[in-house]
Amino acid sequence: MNNPVTTLAHALADNAEAVCRRYLSNGHREGRYWLVGDAHNTPGRSLYVRLVASPDGRGQAGKWTDAQNGDHGDLLDIIAATCAHCSLRETLDEARHFLSLPMPPPAENEPGRREPKAPTGSPEAARKLRAASKPIVGTIAQRYLAGRSLVDLIGCEALSFHPHCYYRPSKDDLPDIRAAWPAMIAAVTDLDGAVTGVHRTWLDPATCDKAPVAYPRRAMGHLLGHGVRFGPAGPIMVAGEGIETMLSLRQVMPAMPMIAGLSAAHLAAILFPAGLQRLYVARDDDPAGAGALATLAERATPFGIEVVPLESRLGDFNDDLRILGRQRLSASVRVQLAAPDAGRFLRPV
Repeated sequence: MNNPVTTLAHALADNAEAVCRRYLSNGHREGRYWLVGDAHNTPGRSLYVRLVASPDGRGQAGKWTDAQNGDHGDLLDIIAATCAHCSLRETLDEARHFLSLPMPPPAENEPGRREPKAPTGSPEAARKLRAASKPIVGTIAQRYLAGRSLVDLIGCEALSFHPHCYYRPSKDDLPDIRAAWPAMIAAVTDLDGAVTGVHRTWLDPATCDKAPVAYPRRAMGHLLGHGVRFGPAGPIMVAGEGIETMLSLRQVMPAMPMIAGLSAAHLAAILFPAGLQRLYVARDDDPAGAGALATLAERATPFGIEVVPLESRLGDFNDDLRILGRQRLSASVRVQLAAPDAGRFLRPV
């Protein structure tokens, strides 16, 4: 019986240029080779894929070598790298899909059989992505935040980093957009701390800014009622829409528990933890933000929770931090907090 891996590798080699155009779209053909930056479809010329066999038979079509680091392999390796697949089975399924081949029937007693892939966008898929991520310290994500004056990340365990996070192109993206980018991953959790979703911010390693894609921020999983949490819940908390809004306020109030709802609609629907007494709402200065504040106040009243708005001076708390500086941001927030909360949570500057 033929080895299915070898069979698929040969089939891909017979269609080497088509494979390269699909999975290494940032490269181009030169003579008998396809040139690109690396196996993750980075622009450049370091990696070369042989498109046709050499006349002497020594060079096989579909084989590639990265001149920068010496890595080499076949087109199955390219598919695994560019699609960020975590298992051989998923890579083979992707190859079969590309070649329009039928999927093999499941083998009930297949040795080492993996559980079925989690449905796209599900909480299970979100938990797998979170588990595959690594701490944010020393990564592009930390440099991205530092570029926005967000340098104090104590108590920000909700944030992590994935070096090759799959990006599903939309109709608004360029046709040759890369399928994977580095990404900051933010865990969305419920009141018990269970991960129900994630928020992804795709990043450009060349600029340490958001990736040049149509939608560099997307969330998946079950979000309603939940959010990205910074610090344990307490009787006094701050809620807002965006992650960077909350991180900006944490630069002057690092001990204040906070939650990012990720949108005005989800901010309005966050679930209140037991014992919550006062909720500051760092709303965006737009009609959606005003609506979220009003809805939260209406929902909180029956529970005896006081809802207090927090307003930025420039329309965005990150603008306040970057343009006005930490000291003026602290002074602006101080006059909006209850005196006991200001004394307890505001960091001296």
